[in-house]
Amino acid sequence: MQRILVIDDDRDLCLLLKRFLDTRGFNVSLAFNSKQALELLELTEPHLVVCDFRLDNNDGKTMLLRIKEIYPDLPVIIITGYSDIRIAVEVMKLGAYEYLTKPIFPDEIILTINNALSSGGKKPPKLSAEQARRDEGPGEEELQVSNAPYLFEKSATLTRIGEQIDQVADTGKNVIIYGESGSGKEVIAREIHKRSRRRRQSFVSIDCAALSKEVAGSELFGHEKGFPGGSVHQKAGSFEIANGGTIFLDEVVDLSPDIQLSLLRVVEEKRMRRVGGVKDIELDVRIIIANNENLRDAAKKGKFREDLFHKFNENSITVLPLRERKEDIMVFASHFLQLINAELGKNILGFSDEVEEIFRNYIWYGNLRELKNVIKRAVLLTDGKYIEDRSLPFEISNFSKLLFENIPVELSELNPVPESLISSSIPRTLLHEISFIFYGICYYLIKGLSVLCGYMLHVEIIGNFRFYILLVIVQ
Repeated sequence: MQRILVIDDDRDLCLLLKRFLDTRGFNVSLAFNSKQALELLELTEPHLVVCDFRLDNNDGKTMLLRIKEIYPDLPVIIITGYSDIRIAVEVMKLGAYEYLTKPIFPDEIILTINNALSSGGKKPPKLSAEQARRDEGPGEEELQVSNAPYLFEKSATLTRIGEQIDQVADTGKNVIIYGESGSGKEVIAREIHKRSRRRRQSFVSIDCAALSKEVAGSELFGHEKGFPGGSVHQKAGSFEIANGGTIFLDEVVDLSPDIQLSLLRVVEEKRMRRVGGVKDIELDVRIIIANNENLRDAAKKGKFREDLFHKFNENSITVLPLRERKEDIMVFASHFLQLINAELGKNILGFSDEVEEIFRNYIWYGNLRELKNVIKRAVLLTDGKYIEDRSLPFEISNFSKLLFENIPVELSELNPVPESLISSSIPRTLLHEISFIFYGICYYLIKGLSVLCGYMLHVEIIGNFRFYILLVIVQ
C-alpha cells in the first residue's frame, strides 16, 4: 500500500483528504505543523507528500526544501490558494511535482497523485541534476509541443520566436533566454537543440534555483570518490552527461559566485574538473542559460559576474509574458485542450465564447503553466462538449469583478460589494471586510458540517452574499 503524508494546519481539510484517499487504497498520515511533518517524514517514509503552501509559522518553500534535503526524489504536491499562485509557480522551480489550487476537486487530486506516483515524481518538462539524462530528442508530449507548427507560426509573436530559433540553432553559440517562470523557456531551449547539429546528442536541463550551494558543484561538475562528505561513489556531473550536446541552465543568476567562476572556466577553456579531482575533462557542450531578470541588470547589482554575462551575451531571445501577447492565449489553450483530452480520454471540443473572453482578460501570473493547469481542471469538471465559465476557478471567472482601484491587495481578492450599498458615509473597504467575515463564518460552519456528515464540500461566493455548494460523496 502506497503511503501519503498530508501536511496542512487546517485539520478539517486533512481529515477530509484522509477519508477520501483511504477509500482509494492509500495509507495516509496527517501532520498539522512543520515539526510534526518532519517527524512523520522520517517515521513513515512516504511515497508522496501533499503540503499546503501556508503552514503555521512556516511556508511551502521552506518545507519543500527541508523535504528535498531528506528525500531528494520524493514527489511533493503543493496546495495553494489563487492569491498565492505567483509564489506557487516559484515553488515549482524548487522541485515540487505540481501545485493544486483550492478548492480541491477529487478527480483532480487523484489524477495528480496517480501521475506523480507512476512517474516516480519525475516531471516531464523539467529535470533535476540527479535526474538529468541523455535523450535522443524530446519525449512524446514535448515532441508535440516543439514540432507543432501552430506554436511557431500561428501568431506574429510566435513566428518571430521561431525565426530567432532558426537564426541561432546552427551557430553553436551560447544563448540567453529571458522570460517569466512558466513562459516556455525550456521548450524554446529544446527547440534550439532539436534544430541544431547536436540534435542526436544529449540535452540536459537544470533548474539552478533548485540547487543548494552545498551540492551545486557536485551536481553540475560531478565529484570523485570521497568528495564531498565521504561519498563512496564517483559521479559524473551534468556537464559530462551533456558533453557533445546541449545543457540548459534555468535561473542561472541563482548560482553562487564560486559556481559562476567555475562556469566561466567552462565557457572560456572548454574544460572542467570534478569536485575533488585533479584531472581536467575536455568539454564540447553548448550552453543555453535562462533567467527572468535581465542579466545586465543582475551584473550591475553584483548578483551575476559581468565577465560571464559578456561571454553569454552573443545571442538572446526574450519571451514575453502571456498577458502581453493575448493573441497567443487561445492558440495555447486549444493546444493544451488537445493534449489534456488525450491524457484524460475525453472529447471536449472547445471553449464557450464567455470562457475565451475571460481567458483573454485574465492576467496569467503563472503564464503557460497556469493556463494548462486551469484547462486540465476545467476538463475534469466539464460534462458537455464545451468548457463553460462555471468550470473555471472563481478567481478567474470573476476576475474582472475583483479588480478595484485604491484597495489593498488582500481586500481586492474579495467579492464585489453592490454599488447600492456604497455611500459617502460608509468606506468601501469596511464593506469588503464585513463581506469577508460573513463569508468566513459561513464557510467554516459548512466545513464543520462536512466533517460530521462525511462529505467533501466546495464553497464559493457567486455574486453578492450567495453561495454555491458542490457536494462530492467520498464515503
